[in-house]
Amino acid sequence: MASNGMVEFRWHGRGGQGAKKACMLLADVAALEGKFVQGFPEYGPERMGAPITAYNRISEQRCSIHSNIYYPNYVVVVDETLLDSVDVTGGLKEGGAVIINTSESPGGIRPKLRGWGGKVCTIDARRISEEILGANFPNTPMLAAAVKISGVLATDRFLDHIVESFRHQFADKPQVIEGNMATLKKSLEEVQVG
Repeated sequence: MASNGMVEFRWHGRGGQGAKKACMLLADVAALEGKFVQGFPEYGPERMGAPITAYNRISEQRCSIHSNIYYPNYVVVVDETLLDSVDVTGGLKEGGAVIINTSESPGGIRPKLRGWGGKVCTIDARRISEEILGANFPNTPMLAAAVKISGVLATDRFLDHIVESFRHQFADKPQVIEGNMATLKKSLEEVQVG
């Protein structure tokens, strides 16, 4: 956590993959923990498959900064194909981490990170979501990985609070809560650090 108690995240994904949704869920759960939060997407031509960016600020104190995040503590990459066209580690603070949805190991994906020498974390969000949910919904596993790697929320409390958030988010389809919770728990176990 930064000396001022603020942790900043930048999310990279493609329209339709749920990066914005994961960003907003992280903000929601952090708020339930009593933290000061910001969660917002960077708007542009949001069409299915187009690159999108979203941001979180989580702090113990009220935050008066209202801008995009240029020097995040953590970068979450929901779609590894973005590594070919976006400098995802640009501005990433030393001591931070990049968390990537990939079937590769941290060492295997590192050569695609344009010289980033810091912490690299990977999780096969596609496989986990397909196994448990029956479809590719990478945002839920990536949310769990971001919480685990950053330590911004205690994982047991995160799981308790996200159930509340899911009940609100999925009020019209409560049957999806159980699968999403199983996805989160498996992801917390499987994220790799390199």
